[in-house]
Amino acid sequence: SASWFHISRYHLIKSFWIYDDLDLPFAKLRLLPKGGHGGHNGMRSVIHHLKQSRDFPRLRVGIGRPTGMMGAIGFVLRAFSKEEQEVLDSTFLRGLQAVRIMLLEGFNKSATFVNTPAPQPPENVEEMKIT
Repeated sequence: SASWFHISRYHLIKSFWIYDDLDLPFAKLRLLPKGGHGGHNGMRSVIHHLKQSRDFPRLRVGIGRPTGMMGAIGFVLRAFSKEEQEVLDSTFLRGLQAVRIMLLEGFNKSATFVNTPAPQPPENVEEMKIT
């Protein structure tokens, strides 16, 4: 939470938040200019410390929902599998690229980059040939 990190209201206003989100599919990124907490306790705390202001950009990183009997807390705190970590590494690189674009070219350009699905590479080399 913001108070735990001893972050002043002034610095929160000029901040950008990146956080996990159960409501997005695994490894999906979503960049928003503002919004509510969506049930996320960390974002609820940030909004509270900003005197209820929701006007700050945030990058949500999807972790998906738990399956079976696992509760949300256990799911959020569990370690990722090797395969999940590999996918997340790629997702984090895309997120880092989005932050770079936002700083250099503005929020709208970055939002277009993040919120537009990444092109899928062809499954075989033959599809890449131009005829």
